[in-house]
Amino acid sequence: MTNDAPFDYFVVLAEMRTGSNLVEANLNEFEGITCEGEVFNSHFISHEGKAELYGVTLAERDRNPMALLWAIREQADLTGFRFFHDHDARVLPTFMQDPRCAKIILTRNPLDSYVSLKIAQATQQWKLGDVKTKRSAQVGFDPAEFEDHVTRIQSFQTQILRMLQTSGQTAFYLAYEDANDVEVLNGLATWLGMASRIEAPSRKLKRQNPEPLEQKLTNPGAVREGMARLDRFNLSRTPNFEPRRGPMVWGLRACATLPVAYLPIPGAPDPGVLDWMAKIDEGRPVQADFTAQTWREWLRTHPRRALFTVLHHPLARAHEVYLRQVLHGQRANVRAFLARVHGVELPEKDAMDRYDTALHRAGFLAFLRFAAANLNGQTAIAVLPAWASQTKVIEGMMGQAALHNLLRLDGLARDLPALGRDLGLELPSFTPVAQPRRFTLASIYDAEIEAAGRAAYALDYEALGFEDWTA
Repeated sequence: MTNDAPFDYFVVLAEMRTGSNLVEANLNEFEGITCEGEVFNSHFISHEGKAELYGVTLAERDRNPMALLWAIREQADLTGFRFFHDHDARVLPTFMQDPRCAKIILTRNPLDSYVSLKIAQATQQWKLGDVKTKRSAQVGFDPAEFEDHVTRIQSFQTQILRMLQTSGQTAFYLAYEDANDVEVLNGLATWLGMASRIEAPSRKLKRQNPEPLEQKLTNPGAVREGMARLDRFNLSRTPNFEPRRGPMVWGLRACATLPVAYLPIPGAPDPGVLDWMAKIDEGRPVQADFTAQTWREWLRTHPRRALFTVLHHPLARAHEVYLRQVLHGQRANVRAFLARVHGVELPEKDAMDRYDTALHRAGFLAFLRFAAANLNGQTAIAVLPAWASQTKVIEGMMGQAALHNLLRLDGLARDLPALGRDLGLELPSFTPVAQPRRFTLASIYDAEIEAAGRAAYALDYEALGFEDWTA
């Protein structure tokens, strides 16, 4: 391609039975554009039975898929390929993050693509060039199978969308119904930076199974059940706009010699776990302040290990954060927010004699409402790990090292010693240590407090399975 062209190569991101063969045939009608089919399909290169493309054999591609990707990029024509969710994932990050690769996203009504796939599997006819050779079949609709089909498609589309968003790119979207629309196809060529145009779509392929849906199914009545199983608009999803959290290696704690490591949840009190870790390691200081490098070294030193965290009830953790970091701490911006937005004036440290149970309830309730707004991106205050959801903290940590155990605070006496069983260790008993508080959650807890806690930490309640708080 010339240096002034916007793209060096392209990819058609699609799924089976979405019209990708038809789109490929029509792209190949344009002078200067070549679409090479499913070049990263695990069974063949480009098309069924083909085992070599641009000097790269099937075996060579399997060893080094990037070699074929670079070969496609270097072609004189604007060359591209079709890519499905089950194609070689090793090349996906490279071409998705490359702004010189044009992304064409092809979609189709998932019910139509599901039925079309079932018919193709039944007839073994995957393309139609002449209507005289058309094979027909009625197929059964399986609600559970359809649900899996939709979930798989949506998962891949979500992954693609995020890759585009995080790399600041846009794509050209095609619907199945657009695959033969000459005006849309010529618009696509313009977007690709090509001067060539077509006057008619390709005649090489015909659309298969144009009959009404009812004629293609043996049990059309089952479609209603299948659609009922789906949450098409994701209405049941817990709304969550909390930013993703990166790896928190600095927060990790690990035994110096034993293969036991712990991720304390930020903001939650230590129930005595750190002292227990020092005890099981013969009094040696617990290692802390890890960097990415020192943490990798610890992991290499302890290939067989137990890495755990302790889950705290969201309401109890929020109460602890409120006490230590807002009421008695230095979160001046949060205190100002509580006063400005919720009308709750918290006393300074030297005036705590006027802080009573009524003010404690009002202050904590205001903090929960602040947390709900903050985690949903509705305040100018940054989301800090101390009050971020435990779910997001854990998600961030999983990118650095897999947590083996999510232990609950009320089961530590049983679960901590049990960590040693898989490691061949006899670990001592554990007794949780409670920190006395002048102002307790039990003294102010009621249905309104619980509702505010659920509003702020709905993700933790749902994802981690917490019920209403009990003393």
